[in-house]
Amino acid sequence: MQRHLLHPTRTPGRLLATFALVALSLSVADSAHAQIRLKNICRVKGQEANTLHGLGLVVGLRGSGDGGGFLPAIRSLATAMQLMGSEIGKGGAAELKDARNVALVSVTAEVPEAGARQGDEIDCYVSSIGAAKTLEGGRLFLTALMGPQAEGMRIYAFAEGSLHVDDPKYPTTAKIHKGCRLEEDFLNVFTKNNKITLVIDEHHADFEVAQEIAELINSNWYDTSHTGALHRGPGRLMGFEADRSGIIAKAVNQKFVEVAIPPAYRDQPVGFVSEVLGMTLAEPQTAARVVVNERAGSVVIGADVEIGSVVVSHKNIVVETGDNLPAERFVGVDPGEVQTAKLKALVAALNAVKVPTTDIIQIIKDIERNGKLHGQLIVE
Repeated sequence: MQRHLLHPTRTPGRLLATFALVALSLSVADSAHAQIRLKNICRVKGQEANTLHGLGLVVGLRGSGDGGGFLPAIRSLATAMQLMGSEIGKGGAAELKDARNVALVSVTAEVPEAGARQGDEIDCYVSSIGAAKTLEGGRLFLTALMGPQAEGMRIYAFAEGSLHVDDPKYPTTAKIHKGCRLEEDFLNVFTKNNKITLVIDEHHADFEVAQEIAELINSNWYDTSHTGALHRGPGRLMGFEADRSGIIAKAVNQKFVEVAIPPAYRDQPVGFVSEVLGMTLAEPQTAARVVVNERAGSVVIGADVEIGSVVVSHKNIVVETGDNLPAERFVGVDPGEVQTAKLKALVAALNAVKVPTTDIIQIIKDIERNGKLHGQLIVE
């Protein structure tokens, strides 16, 4: 049983709160045996979303467009008219100086991680570039969308349609539901040189986690003949102590695990990937973290976040933590066991005496500055 390490003291001349903390541990199953699927903490490299982009014109605005003073919009309108067979007169773009119903916009569309096929329709988003006051009621003129910069000027899709402003607070940003139509297949390649790479998500990226994933895969796929014929089976590593040529998974760093596709699966990599991602791993023990959202007033504390010996003085409350508290002011639950104080116990104690959340957040930040917070503090 964990020993009490938090103690409120009394100081003459000030009213101080006295409280007791009782820690109860209730669990249905041993957390050490909690299992998590690989697909929930990592993905296969190559399965990333891709953004298409382009510049277009919104027409049909009720006088809320860029106006004749924004020359890029006027030049773009003149070019579009010429491409449509409507020649500009001798006055050039100046003839369009009263076109207040037009706005120059940036258009983007995100192709999902799984890719898309020619003819698929996806949502696109439109944002004003110039002096337009609102895009409400406008319609996007047919706009070509290109791929990533490395792809050059290759057109992947066309976008058009009526705009809908989702948030009145941001009237110059709008959405077109299924307004982007793909003109080419967008297939994401997830194998390279008969290998796949598992990408661990940012919240679980850790050298220990990467190594555990590699060992899990290697313990389920092993080479019994050392000739390249791999077999699936539960249990532990077999025959690798002397010859490690049968190992197919290798942790490259804390974020990537490289896995060779067995010969039997070279023609059906999807089946191999599904089996790998379906494997279960003991819940990873990542670095201790405290996540604070000051705007929302929330504090999320990992169960393993500890704090060193400190004295917290807040208004009419003084709280001491540590393992060397005076005997006359402290009675341990288990005098034979000494552990570092848990941050969650300190926060529970402060909540018990109704310390405001903003003050608790400041106390946590001060403990971190003091070097007594044994974990990573993330402030959002």
